[in-house]
Amino acid sequence: MNIKSLIVALGVVAGLLGVASVNAGEVEDRIAERLTEAVPGLKVMSVRKSEARGLYEVRSNNGDTIYTTEDGQYLMTGDLLKITDQGITNVTEVARAEARKATMSAFGDEGAIRFPAKNEKAVVSVFTDIDCPYCRKLHDEVPQLNEYGITVNYYAFPRSGPNTASFRKYESVWCAEDQQAAMTSAKAGKSIDEANCENPVQEQYRLGGQIGVTGTPAIVLEDGNMVRGYVPAKRLAEGLGLL
Repeated sequence: MNIKSLIVALGVVAGLLGVASVNAGEVEDRIAERLTEAVPGLKVMSVRKSEARGLYEVRSNNGDTIYTTEDGQYLMTGDLLKITDQGITNVTEVARAEARKATMSAFGDEGAIRFPAKNEKAVVSVFTDIDCPYCRKLHDEVPQLNEYGITVNYYAFPRSGPNTASFRKYESVWCAEDQQAAMTSAKAGKSIDEANCENPVQEQYRLGGQIGVTGTPAIVLEDGNMVRGYVPAKRLAEGLGLL
């Protein structure tokens, strides 16, 4: 369920649930309970006080972030911005990055298809679709990224979803004896041998959805920030402070 549907559903039930006074620490539970009861199927991942006084930050299972009042009746969508002495800071994106970093760390890189740099200075996690043109363009520059000291860890995100030709192609790449060679061949548009084995493609695809991947390539940096879309190797290296 998306955020727009969530707001509509909550609008229907607004006022039906009474709000009693609660002690500190119970507010988060009440907000999560109210949202979950109002929208069947919604899974609230976390609720915490926002930097903005009077607002609580809620993360849902689809990676969306919303803000709610203490009683859970009023909602705000979109990014929360903060004016600082250094300029405007995107508070919501900072929180997303923190959560993304924690989620990626908990998942780990076991099962990622790795293209390691010999002189590793940084690691990027790339959610990729073998048939995506810009994913192929990025893959052509992996040797250059490695030269800059950037290790590339590939995670599966076939945009067409499970039980599709693209999804099965990624499974064949993962199950290949030489994953790196199979990935390079597949991204060059060459046919590869179909292979079947126990694999993490489904889990990685779900992981992508959980951290907010909506398109490919999606490049997750070590600090949890995400670069959406293709970026030339030199620009990515510059952004990481390597040039």
